[in-house]
Amino acid sequence: MENFERPNLKDIELIIVSSLLQKTKRGDDYRRFSLKTIDGTSCYPAVMWANDLRKFQNEKFFRNGNTIKLINYEPPSNYSDYVIHDFTLIKEGKIGLSDEERADLFEKLQNYIKDIENAKLQNFVNSLLKEYGEAFKIAPAAKSMHHNYLGGLLEHTYECLEIAKDFLDKNPKIDRSTVYAACILHDFGKIWEYSIDLNSGVITYNNEFTYKWVSHSQWGYTVCMNAGFDTVAKMIATHHGRMDWGAVIDLNSEGLEPIHYLLHHIDDLSAKFGKTTVMDL
Repeated sequence: MENFERPNLKDIELIIVSSLLQKTKRGDDYRRFSLKTIDGTSCYPAVMWANDLRKFQNEKFFRNGNTIKLINYEPPSNYSDYVIHDFTLIKEGKIGLSDEERADLFEKLQNYIKDIENAKLQNFVNSLLKEYGEAFKIAPAAKSMHHNYLGGLLEHTYECLEIAKDFLDKNPKIDRSTVYAACILHDFGKIWEYSIDLNSGVITYNNEFTYKWVSHSQWGYTVCMNAGFDTVAKMIATHHGRMDWGAVIDLNSEGLEPIHYLLHHIDDLSAKFGKTTVMDL
């Protein structure tokens, strides 16, 4: 049998691709890592147990994108994970978009609102952005699936608008006002569904919001229906495609019109091909 010599990880710098705080069956904290080399050619799964975690009281040490060097670790034995006992932070990773990048995107988004020709709908969208704009600028679009960083919701929303514009330019009979409003508001409830630590970039769920509203989709559907924008509301309700994926209304339901399917595909393209994580910035 060929001998396999494991690399000495103390000799190389590693990037934290993901870092998730979890609990053992006994209820003790531990952290699961995915690490990769700077050139991206090798990846290493790792864990850090409770006793060693206590050395690091600030969450910024575990930020995705951080460059670290291991000081003390154990190679895999019975399990496939490296066990980290100690490391040093070489370079802090980004937690998201800069102030300037977010300001620029927000201004571009405002231009799309101006293209909403339905005055009542434009005023409705404007009123939400005016009241909650600062929270909208910093919110992530997800905890882990896509655009999971500071300003991620803003960037995801802008990507959806850009995708929509290209499609609508080729299909001018579709109501542009409705589609633009649905793009802007489809994930708006994520302002309250998620919280992001501006020091560490760690994203957490807001349990109080999900207890009351279930999801951001339900929030968007309810708010738009109450305001009288039924088509926008149904587009938001169906944008996750299937109820077991989080949709309020399943796209397989009877009675839906073609426009109700559009936001689902726009949202999906941004989620899969946009800047999906902070590592893409």
